[in-house]
Amino acid sequence: MLAADIQAAGRSNNESGASPRSSDAASAVTREERNEIRHASAARHLNVEHLQPDLVGRSVRGGMVTLVVQGIKVVAQAGAIVILARLLAPDDFGRFAMVAAFLAALELFKDLGLSTATVQRRDVSLGQLDTLFWLNSGLGVAAAGIMAALAPLLAWFFGEPVLLTITPVVAVAFLFTGMAAQHLALLRRQMRFSLLAVIQVAAEVAGLAAAVIAAFAGLGIWALVVQRISWAIATAMGAWIACNWRPGRPGPFAEVRSFVHFGGNATASMVVSYMAGNLDKVLIGWYWGAAPLGLFERSQKLLLLPIRNLNIPLGNVALAALSRMVDEPARYRNSYLAAVERLAMLIAPLGGLFVAGSGPVVALVLGERWSEAAPILAWMGLATIYMPASYALSWLYMSQDRTPEMLRAGLLGAAMAIAAVLCGLPFGPVGVAAAFAVSGLLVRGPVLFWLAGRRGPVRTQDFYIILAAPTAGGAAVAGVVWSIRRWIPLDGLPVGAEVAILAAASAVTAFLVCLLFPRGRRVVRSLGRLPALLRGDVAGRADSTVSA
Repeated sequence: MLAADIQAAGRSNNESGASPRSSDAASAVTREERNEIRHASAARHLNVEHLQPDLVGRSVRGGMVTLVVQGIKVVAQAGAIVILARLLAPDDFGRFAMVAAFLAALELFKDLGLSTATVQRRDVSLGQLDTLFWLNSGLGVAAAGIMAALAPLLAWFFGEPVLLTITPVVAVAFLFTGMAAQHLALLRRQMRFSLLAVIQVAAEVAGLAAAVIAAFAGLGIWALVVQRISWAIATAMGAWIACNWRPGRPGPFAEVRSFVHFGGNATASMVVSYMAGNLDKVLIGWYWGAAPLGLFERSQKLLLLPIRNLNIPLGNVALAALSRMVDEPARYRNSYLAAVERLAMLIAPLGGLFVAGSGPVVALVLGERWSEAAPILAWMGLATIYMPASYALSWLYMSQDRTPEMLRAGLLGAAMAIAAVLCGLPFGPVGVAAAFAVSGLLVRGPVLFWLAGRRGPVRTQDFYIILAAPTAGGAAVAGVVWSIRRWIPLDGLPVGAEVAILAAASAVTAFLVCLLFPRGRRVVRSLGRLPALLRGDVAGRADSTVSA
């Protein structure tokens, strides 16, 4: 029968006048057309020359769009924190945090800094892009395998058998994020920040919705596993829909060796910094157990919710823009310092509110049964003085291609962070939070600023100049909030009303303190130029709006 089918197919081809040669030619034409389409698509994403004339305008517009969308994301995340804190126990969050500390470290390994290299490099070829995609995808598979293999070790180390089952399942997320890395990098390279923001928010909302549904269904810790996987799937789908480039066959590894070298140093530094920053959770879980770790993890989540939702998207904007300014030192310095200063002005007052008003904030967001988290959050609030500038050091190192220095600084910072955590560990989660925050403020932050400012357009003293107004604002907010709680009877009010009063007083205080500083007044005046930048009326000359 198979022979008859082949003969029939041959007769059909002969009757239609189609020979094997003409069929091959048609197939070749089709392949050629597909390649042309793929090359054209890649060229649109890789070419960055058209961005130069309005680089600052694009940065500001991208930043504003990102901030608006991130506001939606913060509301969604805060809502999920409020809901999940009432549906799940501290032990559930503590057990998942034991796994999450390693998940995020492997997430950095999976990327290997290759997506950052795609954004940072001035010239990237289609062949290199194809190879980078397959490298990231392969690293995603490897990360999933490593995470699954760690399951027995984690279950033994923490003494939690449930980790043996949830760890391999949650590792599936790496398969999806690995395939999305280069698509997201191309959107960042083209400064398509509105699309990126929409993808992030959609993925976040999808993950949070899935987690809430699972928690309502009584799945316990598995709700957090569902959240992670749903977020990864939604991110990959959004990236492939928004970026129409499709990968081809990988090319020679030699073509991307420099990318791997750049990304390897950056990734090693970030992994070291991340592990140092998350060693506190690993040690608290091992030494004190799941419930104290849950209190610590939720406090840290509450602190980092606004910080990361400002720093990560603005970092995407800043890295893309600064990478195009490395040949203009004055413009680079002004833009970098302006971005960090504005970030610090937004975050430091929030830290002041947390330092003096952590009790009602925790009661409102997490609920009364989480009251032991209040002193942890209060100590963590001190870290907001230096954290914006500390996070932004990676923008400086990577945009200037100083990743070997970034790695060395990361190793030193990690050693100092680990020493602080070990000093605070015997005193519980509160002791760890206090030791980490105070050491960062007095030792770790100054050392890292000195290392970053030894060369390049941004000098060490610049960090202290731009942090003066935010630090004063944060201290004033803490004083005002403490005074209100000390001298004005708010106990009879609903906790939501109490937090609203404290937040309003914090905002007014921070704004007034900002006006006391010349740099603060300059920031306020620069806001008047935002409409022109958002319309695109101001091109490359708009640096004056962000001068430091």
